[in-house]
Amino acid sequence: MNLPFGRVLTAMVTPMTPDGELDATGAKAVVKHLLDTGHDGIVVNGTTGESATLTSAESIEMVEWAGEAAGEAAKIVAGVGSNDTRHAVEMAKLAANAGADALLLVSPYYNKPTQAGLLAHCRAVADATDLPVLLYDIPGRTGIPFAVDTLIALAEHPNIQGVKDAKGDFWAASQVMAATALQWFSGADEVNLVHLAQGATGVVSVVGHVAGKRYAEMVAAVEAGDLATARRIHLALIPLVEAIMNTSQGAIMAKAALKELGVIEHASVRLPYVEGPPEHLEKLRAALASTDLS
Repeated sequence: MNLPFGRVLTAMVTPMTPDGELDATGAKAVVKHLLDTGHDGIVVNGTTGESATLTSAESIEMVEWAGEAAGEAAKIVAGVGSNDTRHAVEMAKLAANAGADALLLVSPYYNKPTQAGLLAHCRAVADATDLPVLLYDIPGRTGIPFAVDTLIALAEHPNIQGVKDAKGDFWAASQVMAATALQWFSGADEVNLVHLAQGATGVVSVVGHVAGKRYAEMVAAVEAGDLATARRIHLALIPLVEAIMNTSQGAIMAKAALKELGVIEHASVRLPYVEGPPEHLEKLRAALASTDLS
């Protein structure tokens, strides 16, 4: 199978110093950690990467640092989404020049364009480079979903090759997978098993910052038809998924988890995010201690 994005990906955090500057050493340490824990793809400048608060220059630095650290060991998928099509096109070209292997393209947020506008936006960005594009469907943040017919139409573009699904409409996902060759990725750790069981290629995780080996095993188990093993992994990860995804916010808790594991020095985030209170950290520590991550 051609895997332009990989199969086991994490939407990587953007490590920062306490004064809010990007931490190149921390970024490269996270990439090495992800490579050591079963990943063959890394998303930079996604939601968990706090892309909304990064400058264009910082976003490109993250692509460069991740590429330097990963080499040929993993695909670097660069988030280039914007609610301004011209800016998204510019970011796509810059990411390609910086060495990205693929692009992550979220639907325009806040503007709430029509589906015709969404089609035109995605085609314009896909036309900007030769890189494969992973569409990012997360209407809870953007305000609009990708309609089934829109995804089927976008699949006709040779560069649009996959979907990161954080919408959770499993029937719509089935319809698109049946009608296209788009590679499907679970974009919400709570439902990774559901997506994989109905034919998804892989996952774009947040909990994968600490449970990458387990998710690699889950993907492999489903591929082998061993749903019992995949189910056991899913159930064993419930405390960790709850602690990271359903306590405050994924980027906040993923950074806290990486600091607990000694991967990064600081769990600093940018406003409007703030670090979690002690009770959140206690919940996270308990989940880490109770989960087999080896």
